[in-house]
Amino acid sequence: MRFVSYNIQYGFGLDGNYDPERIARNLTGADIIALQEVTRGWPLNNGADLPEIFAGYFPDYHWVYGPACDLHGSSELIGGRRIDRRCQFGNMVLSRWPILSNRLLLLPRTRTFEKLNMQRGATEALIDAPGGPLRVYSVHLDHVSPDERIAQIHALMARAIGFSREGGAMSGGDQFHLPRPPLTEDFLLMGDFNMEPESPEYCQLAGTLDRYYGRTVRADVPTDALAHLGRITPDSHSWINVSRPQQRMLLDYCFVSGSLVHRLKDGWIDYDARGSDHLPVWVEFG
Repeated sequence: MRFVSYNIQYGFGLDGNYDPERIARNLTGADIIALQEVTRGWPLNNGADLPEIFAGYFPDYHWVYGPACDLHGSSELIGGRRIDRRCQFGNMVLSRWPILSNRLLLLPRTRTFEKLNMQRGATEALIDAPGGPLRVYSVHLDHVSPDERIAQIHALMARAIGFSREGGAMSGGDQFHLPRPPLTEDFLLMGDFNMEPESPEYCQLAGTLDRYYGRTVRADVPTDALAHLGRITPDSHSWINVSRPQQRMLLDYCFVSGSLVHRLKDGWIDYDARGSDHLPVWVEFG
């Protein structure tokens, strides 16, 4: 089973060209896909409906879209009916297998005065996977402030770790003859976390590195899949500065619950991809 996370930068690649089909080609072979910076009605790409576009590239996949930032775009009367068009920015999950439930988890933010600061979120998809149900979160954290990222990580961890206690998208559905979505402990946090390895916010999510034992797999702390597999080196990166290509940083990750660590088989970053300023991060389960 293969998972991939990709911040698609509205469809624009390192060469500045808008080409979502190129992005889709870099996702070939994935069973579950987490995308970030997915837009609908956004001016930068002429209002492209990227959720529908990527659903069209993967016609036999199930999918959900969570627009964390949702603004009024335009409005007109057509045939006597008011048609509003939204300007949306968010995260998407596509899956070969049914998505049993979905939630958009809005993450905390504070008002800025000089830098763009949009509402961020995590799109939660409860997937009926062959190896058992699991949750996938397509995540995009704040890009400006470590303090804001830490607050968002605390909120995200509370929802991911406390999923069973909270009851997911619905509990008590028997009252209306509705099926009970499974309350699985297994989850993956995939996306653009806008943090570097061993930064304060990284340690808030992955735990502090012990000088002797390293990081112990725990029930209440997600595990960085690529780091656990030994796939991270000093040269590892998942983002390239388009203006200064020599500036490269590792910002994208796949964190897995402790219950899934034993199933990790492989993980890698696709350094050949050119469809975005970010690179796809892959994880394979055995």
